[in-house]
Amino acid sequence: MKKLLVGTVAAAVVATSSMAADYTLKFSHVVSPNTPKGKAADFFEKRLEELSGGKIDVQVYPSSQLYKDNAVLKALRLNSVQMAAPSFSKFGKIVPQLALFDLPFIFKDLDHLHRVQDGEVGQKLKGMVTAKGIVALNFWDNGFKQLTSNQKPLLNPEDAAGQKFRIMSSKVLEAQFHAVGANPQMMPFSEVYSGLQQGVIDAAENPISNIYTKKFHEVQKYLSISDHGYLGYLVVMSKKFWKSLPADLQKNVTQAMNEATEKEREYAKELNDSQLELIKEYAAKTGKLEIYTLTDAQKEAWRKSVSKIYPEFYSDKKIGKDLIEKTIATK
Repeated sequence: MKKLLVGTVAAAVVATSSMAADYTLKFSHVVSPNTPKGKAADFFEKRLEELSGGKIDVQVYPSSQLYKDNAVLKALRLNSVQMAAPSFSKFGKIVPQLALFDLPFIFKDLDHLHRVQDGEVGQKLKGMVTAKGIVALNFWDNGFKQLTSNQKPLLNPEDAAGQKFRIMSSKVLEAQFHAVGANPQMMPFSEVYSGLQQGVIDAAENPISNIYTKKFHEVQKYLSISDHGYLGYLVVMSKKFWKSLPADLQKNVTQAMNEATEKEREYAKELNDSQLELIKEYAAKTGKLEIYTLTDAQKEAWRKSVSKIYPEFYSDKKIGKDLIEKTIATK
């Protein structure tokens, strides 16, 4: 309930309201308030305070004001913060099965992805996280990843051969690019722009939001709309805080989170679509970027090439055959 206070009267009102709350929920995240995650967090704040009748005071801390994602899971276990929404990669050491979302071309489209997340597979993954001492609530979107390159348009799997692709730390992504003859190179995200600009790497995979906000489209010649992989977040809560809530307030949290998830997915799609249009405008204006949308046949060729890696992750210590097969089978 962090608001800009004007005058002592307003301060007194807010102080009284805060004193009336039975619980304080600090929601820490690392992005700005005007992003899909940021806007959804603010929506959750307002909605939960409304549903709980003010019994829960939600305080949203954006832009790493409290914790960075690499420290927030420990803080949740200590109940130093009550809620966060880290990217899947931050759970790699405790629940490697979340690497399911790294598998290329396993999701047919956004609707299929959400059916997987909201269905049996998503429940199993959330259960694995909760078993590790952090309550998993819902999945939030960043977006599908696209391919960019300075060497040639990436239309068919063979086009990737020999190209140096930046990847984040992921055995799945390493295997994905090896499967098409490319050279995956792990590199911190903060170094990607200069790496592309200076030719240290040839190509990358990113959601449109990353491509646009980090201006990768200005240092790449080709963009292929492939929707081949996915980046997202898992909203999690301190188990100690969750257990401290009576059943009625737990229901309020669940309802507010479900509504915020719907909003976040809408915000993410709207942002993806609007930023893609801005990239297209840049391409048309400058002539420095060529944009391609993969055809169904081209996507199928990629899928056949990269899905050969799925069995490498059938082990339950990696992703698990059951999770992979149920994801594919989800209708």
